[in-house]
Amino acid sequence: MGSERAHVRAAQQGDASGIEALFRLHWPRAYRAAFLVVHDAAAAEDIAQEAFIAAVRHLDRFDRRRPFGPWLHRIVVNRAIDWARARQLRGESELVDAPAPSADAGLDDAVLGALAALPPDHRAVIVLRHLLEYTPGEIAELLGLPRGTVNSRLRRGLDSLRERV
Repeated sequence: MGSERAHVRAAQQGDASGIEALFRLHWPRAYRAAFLVVHDAAAAEDIAQEAFIAAVRHLDRFDRRRPFGPWLHRIVVNRAIDWARARQLRGESELVDAPAPSADAGLDDAVLGALAALPPDHRAVIVLRHLLEYTPGEIAELLGLPRGTVNSRLRRGLDSLRERV
């Protein structure tokens, strides 16, 4: 955590090595979160990159006393939800048979397929809770939702997953 704060401080001062260190530290989980919400490797890469760029651009708003990862994940997951909703509105189908390299480690195809079938809001809270290991309270804070809404989405999403798997 101390080194992360040093990287954030360096990045806030415009130091490219601080930005690079933050990227290396947080890229794998940011990409995985995006992929598990959108189920499209190319889109997940774009979303995670754009979220990271947005985070770096707004580092002046970031409170260094807090961890950088949750702040970045909030940006990633919100962008991924928006992208998935837009896809639904356009009537596009999800690409579940094209798993991303190493993004789905530990998840079999049935679970990935069931996860892809969930609404983006349910998918996001399940990814944050069970794959990125945030608490429901942390998820509520990350997504700006009441804790009851997070718990409800978790329950409905998990029930739906259970039925599909």
